[in-house]
Amino acid sequence: MRRKAPMSFDDLLKELQDQRANPEEQASLGKLFNETFMSQYSNCKTIQEFLEKGNFQAWSTEDMSLIPEELLNRHVARETKFADWPSMLEKAKTELAAGA
Repeated sequence: MRRKAPMSFDDLLKELQDQRANPEEQASLGKLFNETFMSQYSNCKTIQEFLEKGNFQAWSTEDMSLIPEELLNRHVARETKFADWPSMLEKAKTELAAGA
């Protein structure tokens, strides 16, 4: 089976902007990165703890798009089992969709 390539930052930004246009489809950070997900894949218990550890302030997916990609990718690589933010986001979306 072929692996899906990670989403580029530009594609992620477009998707997040599309979600902003359709807020009923937008998952909150807490729902997308719930405690089970964060405990399993990171060194933090919550998404807020993860963000605070990186000195980031974000309360929504829109806020996440404002964090410089390079800084976020380095923090993800350091604090999680993922290589970068797009990989972490894609896994969270997949698990949310699957009801995990």
